[in-house]
Amino acid sequence: MTEVNIHASCVALGAQGVLLLGKPGAGKSDLSLRLIDEGARLVADDRTILFTRRGSLYGKSPDSIRGLIEIRGLGIVEFPSRADVKIALVVKLGREDARLPVHHRFQAPRGLSLPTPPPEILLNGHYASAPARIRTALAAFSKGLFR
Repeated sequence: MTEVNIHASCVALGAQGVLLLGKPGAGKSDLSLRLIDEGARLVADDRTILFTRRGSLYGKSPDSIRGLIEIRGLGIVEFPSRADVKIALVVKLGREDARLPVHHRFQAPRGLSLPTPPPEILLNGHYASAPARIRTALAAFSKGLFR
């Protein structure tokens, strides 16, 4: 099985995984913490191992940091975590461009082949509404609610 270790955080909202991508300081850990505070489960903070299983993308934590999250101003804190999760949504953190964007799919790193990659959205993770937008995007993509 091919595994690719990338700079990303990952949380599980129920059975659905959310992969958070962004440059250092983009707010990956902070957004993960806010999602965890609202019921999500930590999978990986700052480094995520991606792999495929039965044609789907999955994420897990490197063993050395499993169950740990860095909280700026507090330090590294241990949290209950999930071993791995199927990625249902990829969130690229940064400055949002279009008010009504064209949706596209995540381009998996070299070495990982996916018949249908998960959707990817661009989101400003510093907005207070970011966790609600992620939950809405998960529902909208999985249930075909976009108009």
